[in-house]
Amino acid sequence: MTDFNDFLANAISWTEWPMFILLIGGGLLLMFYSKLLPYRYFGHALAITRGKYDDKNAKGDVSSLQALSAAVAATVGLGNISGVAIAIHDGGPGVVFWIWMTALIGMCIKFYSCSLSIMYRGHDSEGNLQGGPMFYITKGLGNKYRPLAIFFAIAGLFGFLGVFTANQFTETFMSVIDPGSTLFEMSDYNWKLTIGFVLAIITSFVIFGGLSKIAKVATALVPFMVLVYLVAVIIVMVMNASQVLPSLKLIITEAWNFKTVVTGGFWGLVIIGVRRAMFSNEAGLGSAPMYHGQSKNDEPIREGLVAMLGPFIDTILVCTFTAVVIILSGAYLEDGSGIVMTLNAFQKTLFGFGDELLMIIVSAFALSTLFTYSYYGVKCLSYLTNAKIGRFYNWYFIIMIVFAAVASLELVKNLIDLSYALMVIPNMIAVLLLAPKVNAAAKVYFKKLKHERA
Repeated sequence: MTDFNDFLANAISWTEWPMFILLIGGGLLLMFYSKLLPYRYFGHALAITRGKYDDKNAKGDVSSLQALSAAVAATVGLGNISGVAIAIHDGGPGVVFWIWMTALIGMCIKFYSCSLSIMYRGHDSEGNLQGGPMFYITKGLGNKYRPLAIFFAIAGLFGFLGVFTANQFTETFMSVIDPGSTLFEMSDYNWKLTIGFVLAIITSFVIFGGLSKIAKVATALVPFMVLVYLVAVIIVMVMNASQVLPSLKLIITEAWNFKTVVTGGFWGLVIIGVRRAMFSNEAGLGSAPMYHGQSKNDEPIREGLVAMLGPFIDTILVCTFTAVVIILSGAYLEDGSGIVMTLNAFQKTLFGFGDELLMIIVSAFALSTLFTYSYYGVKCLSYLTNAKIGRFYNWYFIIMIVFAAVASLELVKNLIDLSYALMVIPNMIAVLLLAPKVNAAAKVYFKKLKHERA
């Protein structure tokens, strides 16, 4: 395992710059190319999400709200709680600023990629409607680009495993419950193994039910868990109101610390922010288009605007609140990384029982993420083989939950970081090449919208 982890770490160093250039450079190019159009129609995006423009006769399996909920369920999770803590641990408070910048750019990337997911939909071997990077690469760019789609799908077989979530959920349970004080005398390893098995069993009840069941559970669970988490964080911020502005000021000033001790210096700090933001909202990764491509919506631009809300919800809002609590509590100055740091922050700031409350919230976050991630992997394997074989991914997914429960945080973090970087490369190449198609469709859509409002 140590040798494998070293291999992953070395591979990451080779992929970080292509990923950075495509994600940030490509995202900035899309922002200018769109003339900030997605941001200017933020209110219209909210109206679409509320169902104001739903078309019951449109093709697809789920509503735009369900697609957004499922996509957000996959992103608003431990990446926003544990991932932010890891980022602050590795790069200090200033890393949060670069998480913000990546998220703002990510909103535009989501607009383009999820518009393409409706524009270029295909069918699997069973005739079911499908969307996502594999389809807009081959249908939008042509079969000569098929190797890019295959490359994306292979990387997705590893990137869409729920290993980070399973690992951090296990750490949360071990930290809060303190198994050593229970009636069951087991080693930490056996406790982690047991947690992994229980998590795998619970997950299997939902993921074997298919997309409709995942979407229904996500739609019911996501708004509730986000609301509870935000209420808890707001209570902490109100109780420590005098520390909120200094915490935000620290984020901004440390973001420009050119003498940082972070490995790689200032650019190392920026890359940590980019990686953790990508892990938080998955913009540029190509996962969200898989869900949004299933929406009951025949209007690509409309779906792109709905998808744009994802990075705003899970990164601009949830990640910021998490970061402020960690900073104002001083937990980031102590030993510990990942979920343990966030648990310490909540325990300190919520009357001593904040860690138990966070345990409940994390349980909902973890399960919703696991439910939705499995679907991404099924689509990747289905594309590489066929829909029947693709469903076997769920078994592989379940087994890896158990493995992740006993693995080290460093190992699962490196596995996901490498897989994500490899997925960004083919997806962003396709999005950038197909951006003119989205702009042309947007021009027609907004002209029509203006006419309807007149």
